[in-house]
Amino acid sequence: MSDWLAALAGTPEGARLAAGFALLSAVAHASFGALQKGAHDPWLSRGSIDLWLAILSAPIALFVVPAPDAVTWMALAGALVIHFVYKLCMALAYERSAYTVVYPVVRGTGPVVTVLFAGIVFHEHFAPMQWLGVALVSGAILGLALRNIAEEALDLRRLKQGMAWALAAGLTVALYTTWDAWGIRAAPDPFTFLAWFFFVTSLDFPLIAYARWRRMPAPPRVGPLMVRGVIGALIAWLSFGGVMIATYLDKVGEAAVLRETSTVFAALIGWLILGDKVGPRRALLMGLIALGAVLVEFGG
Repeated sequence: MSDWLAALAGTPEGARLAAGFALLSAVAHASFGALQKGAHDPWLSRGSIDLWLAILSAPIALFVVPAPDAVTWMALAGALVIHFVYKLCMALAYERSAYTVVYPVVRGTGPVVTVLFAGIVFHEHFAPMQWLGVALVSGAILGLALRNIAEEALDLRRLKQGMAWALAAGLTVALYTTWDAWGIRAAPDPFTFLAWFFFVTSLDFPLIAYARWRRMPAPPRVGPLMVRGVIGALIAWLSFGGVMIATYLDKVGEAAVLRETSTVFAALIGWLILGDKVGPRRALLMGLIALGAVLVEFGG
């Protein structure tokens, strides 16, 4: 299967498959966000998800795929640091502000910076119509954040703190997307990189979550947290694995922008499943995100 993917990389067929993986990643990431929308502490939620990622990925990494070579180990070491900073920023942002504010800010910041990074690292170039699509996607996502801010009763000081951490998380999204794309391309086998990536980058937050859980005066029950964790881990495989395969097959910037349609899917999940209100303004912004994604995909 690795040879098949390698043969498709850089071809028109590979580009179409990459778009499919990026959209699959978007749907999975929206589901991932909806899963995190529960009442659990964000540090515990992430720790539970990472615990199950490590448990489920360990047998594949240790017994199925080959051991990483020197370049892959370097890529994994960088990914460990970058993803730890991302998870730290996300937990701090969710701790200080509402999910409906934090999530769009993070997702709206990432695409523009990722396209710039991809231009520097991979020498990718966007056509003017594609840049218009990037502007529509990021602008409409940030517009959703502003709309949500207007409807939330938020403490101004904590809102500013949450926004700052969300912006930092958005920058790390761009950084990890570019770094992971380099790592999966540099590895001798993409599935070796993926298996070891999910194992190595999941070893940190379970320790932090356990220490936090032990210090709580009334810690939550472990059972529901573990159920949420194993579901989140399976979704994370699709979300992060899907976008990395997309960046392996085709342009990093295009995959990153297409993945941010997760905001549209998140709103649809909120409307259809969670009972959230969409309204005409949100519907218009969601339409602009979808239009921007089409321009990025077909405007080159």
